Amino acid sequence: MNTSLTLTPKQLGFHFPPEWHPHRATWLTFPHNEASWQGDKLARMRPQYLAFIKAISQGEKVGIIANDEALKDFIIQELDAIGVDLGQIEFVLKPTNDAWCRDHGPAFLLNPETGQRLVVDWGHNAWGGKYPPYDDDDRTPLAVAEHLGLLAVQPGIIMEGGSVEFNGAGSLLTSRSCLLNPNRNPDMNQGQIEEYLRNYYGVEQILWVEDGIVGDDTDGHIDDTTRFVNEDTVVACVESDPNDDNYAVLQTNLELLKKMRLLNGKPLNVIELPMPKAVMIGDFRTPGSYANFLICNAGVIVPVFENPNDQVAVDILEQAFPDRKIIPLPATEIIWGQGSFHCLSQQEPAAVLGS
Repeated sequence: MNTSLTLTPKQLGFHFPPEWHPHRATWLTFPHNEASWQGDKLARMRPQYLAFIKAISQGEKVGIIANDEALKDFIIQELDAIGVDLGQIEFVLKPTNDAWCRDHGPAFLLNPETGQRLVVDWGHNAWGGKYPPYDDDDRTPLAVAEHLGLLAVQPGIIMEGGSVEFNGAGSLLTSRSCLLNPNRNPDMNQGQIEEYLRNYYGVEQILWVEDGIVGDDTDGHIDDTTRFVNEDTVVACVESDPNDDNYAVLQTNLELLKKMRLLNGKPLNVIELPMPKAVMIGDFRTPGSYANFLICNAGVIVPVFENPNDQVAVDILEQAFPDRKIIPLPATEIIWGQGSFHCLSQQEPAAVLGS
């Protein structure tokens, strides 16, 4: 149900929970667009994508947005073949353009006092109009809200889920290169954008880094570089090779992070996370990053790339998440689409009071 509110979600007591908050489900838009995975790449990435679904389903429902009935039937057949409990899968049938549900999917807010949830339906323009058409994806949040019987509100500006990161204690982390890019909201300044973030994500503090990694066609999403692992700690990607194209920008981000203080006055705790050695497709460098993990009920699903730093990253994340299982899954085929597990997914929080 789409509606206009007299008060903002923040004024009504809603906020975007941290990713480690218990999930009712994780939502995915099943890939079918050969423009994102060209030639035989779409077929080659599907086993990795299906393994991702199976891993999520071990701890929560998986909501799948399917382009049509034929694709739904195909998905059911493929999931059944690899032993997925189909009782853990639910579907929304609607036309879709692409697979990146983190960016075009619903943003779920929770009121911790009442347990009520609502959907924020931000505008979507395919990362500054890079990949038209995108109108079907822009309608996805409303379709999911209607499926769940949730209120949906539309702020009326462009925003992508991969561009924002939350600690659940009032702080939001983002990048200037993306949110202040004129290809998103050209008539808005930083202060105006921050006001929307506060009002429609229910946060108090906006923290800014500068830029993203090479190969990231989103203009620098935060979920490829810096992720909260608890209320006062982030893992931040670093590149050890000074001659690498990612070295300088990640060092700049690292220095900014080390100077940040949270709402409680404490400095942000920063854990360095290595980048994989360059993940290439011919001459093109993909945005391969261990930071593009998904925190779900079953554990932390981490993309790995048959890379020397895979185990190093897994070991660091095991220390960063001492109470969660780390689940490394191959993303060597998925990354051809220029994103990985976090980019592909959007969590739906459980209606848990007091959190």
